[in-house]
Amino acid sequence: MATDGTDRLLDELLKGKKPEEILGEEGLLKELTRRLVERALDAEMTEHLGYEKHAKDGEHSGNSRNGRSKKRVLTDTGSVEIEVPRDRNGDFDPQLVRKRQRRLKGFDDKVISLYARGMTTREIQGHLKELYGTDVSPTLITAVTDSVLDDVQAWQSRPLDPVYPVVFLDAIHLKLRDSGHVQTHAVYLALGINMEGEKDLLGLWIGESEGAKFWMNVLTELKNRGVQDILIASVDGLRGFPEAIEALYPKTQVQLCIVHMVRNSLRYVSWKDRRAVAKELRAIYRAPTAEAAEKALEAFSQKWDHRFPSISKSWRSRWENIIPFFSYPPEIRRVIYTTNAIESINSSIRKVTKKRGAFPTVDSIRKVLYLAIRKASERWSRPLREWPPALNHFAIMFEGRIPR
Repeated sequence: MATDGTDRLLDELLKGKKPEEILGEEGLLKELTRRLVERALDAEMTEHLGYEKHAKDGEHSGNSRNGRSKKRVLTDTGSVEIEVPRDRNGDFDPQLVRKRQRRLKGFDDKVISLYARGMTTREIQGHLKELYGTDVSPTLITAVTDSVLDDVQAWQSRPLDPVYPVVFLDAIHLKLRDSGHVQTHAVYLALGINMEGEKDLLGLWIGESEGAKFWMNVLTELKNRGVQDILIASVDGLRGFPEAIEALYPKTQVQLCIVHMVRNSLRYVSWKDRRAVAKELRAIYRAPTAEAAEKALEAFSQKWDHRFPSISKSWRSRWENIIPFFSYPPEIRRVIYTTNAIESINSSIRKVTKKRGAFPTVDSIRKVLYLAIRKASERWSRPLREWPPALNHFAIMFEGRIPR
């Protein structure tokens, strides 16, 4: 919190100033930045030499100040020219602005923040030029955002918990330019619910198409990172997944995501009929037992098959992986059905990818998605509300697999 003295100083500095005189290309903010940096560099030189400027302690010390050299650096307020002090021995290595450093940390943070909001490299370049009068090359912006890849690697390889009661596996599809051709790639996200009922995004994987081999790689990575058991895996599709999960986590129960089943069903329905069809589908997945659900599906089939035959056919072909849902009490059903967290992530990703026609590289996808995921996860502040009763049921239903 600012002190009265600081407030008075700011009032004096800003008195009579127009906005452009404060924030403009040659404005007060840039001048203050330049002076603060130079003052800090002078203090570093004093510490390096061991005596103040013009002090007699410096006589015959073996080293002394030797003028200044000009240097232009990029800051979060634009480009600033500073004067860096030199010493006669040439061994002064400032920490605030290192040798050959051309950007202050605030500039990199600014670029990464813009990138995290979905702006393309060209858009960031134009934004910095328009606001700060700074010409920055696309190569430099790419180099700055590439620093995020180290964080992505550390996040993707971090150790995980030994047991996750529920893991959601969901896919989004993005376009990638490869050798002049644009192809659609699936990006899979794994969201775990840990023993405390907290959401934990386990990782992201990019592949041209899913299948048993792809899922084997994903699940092997999870096992290598410490995941010993998954009680329920809720997936949005089954292509190759049951075979892979059987090989690595044979006790895991595969549950087809009900939300995706409903959503995919409604793709076949005209807008005017969607509410009525959705109501009939609700009677299926809200049924108290698998038998009641099967009767509701038969009733749905008789009513709608003449117009939308693909819907009941789709549910019947996947029925084996839908019905585990009905053996759970309401507490666990709500945990499995609740996909707010994964939907929140997908919404954040759509916001930052909707303006991009196609990504230039796989690494560019990783950077953008990691930043979007990190932003979305900041809102995960508390365990699931339904978790305590759900955990009690898990302990009974999956006896011996819940850690104490």
